[in-house]
Amino acid sequence: MKLGLPRTEKVLNYITYGTILSLVIAVVLEIINKNYEFLYITILSIILCLVPFFIQRKYEIRLPSEIQLATVLFIYSGIFLGEVQNFYVKYWWWDSLLHTFSGFAMGLVVFGALYVLYKTQKIKTKPIFIAIIIFSVTMTIGVLWEIYEFSFDSFAGGNMQRAKNLCPETGYCDSRLGLMDTMKDFMLNGIGAIFASVLGYIYIKKGEQFLLNGMIKRFIENNPKLFYK
Repeated sequence: MKLGLPRTEKVLNYITYGTILSLVIAVVLEIINKNYEFLYITILSIILCLVPFFIQRKYEIRLPSEIQLATVLFIYSGIFLGEVQNFYVKYWWWDSLLHTFSGFAMGLVVFGALYVLYKTQKIKTKPIFIAIIIFSVTMTIGVLWEIYEFSFDSFAGGNMQRAKNLCPETGYCDSRLGLMDTMKDFMLNGIGAIFASVLGYIYIKKGEQFLLNGMIKRFIENNPKLFYK
């Protein structure tokens, strides 16, 4: 007999689906109001939110509800709220919050992938080296994102680095604001990456005594093919 999902997982799934539904509603409203400027961004948000579900279906992997929700909320907060609802301008701390969270969340995803390899003995190394790999890969992803921001601003006329239109008269000023924004993002991403690396290290060392145990145990139980021959 197949048991239903635990109550907590059901609540997390409802929040995830509700968030995606709100984006669908936003698309309808943008079409009605002919707000085509943000229509593309909102549709892109929906597509990115559906990526975890595609991965699960394609590779027959069941991701923890926490990971699904964190991914959807991050995309929703960064792209839809940040760009469409202009949160980056309304709230000075919004960009900093998202970069710190993204470093932490991506670090946990990297840890999850490494933990599968470690648990199945496909890689044999000390926990400290796994922590170093988590940090290194997460920082590399952060670098690639900053390259994307620079490229978008340079070739698509964007302002993701918040360094354009600084002078009302000329519309442009040569300044270090773009560099400062990039370096701040690197440091915040690093803080999140360090936190994830430490959690991963402690979990491997302490195992069931640590706070990530519930989520990881469910991931193992729901994906026996990844861990057992």
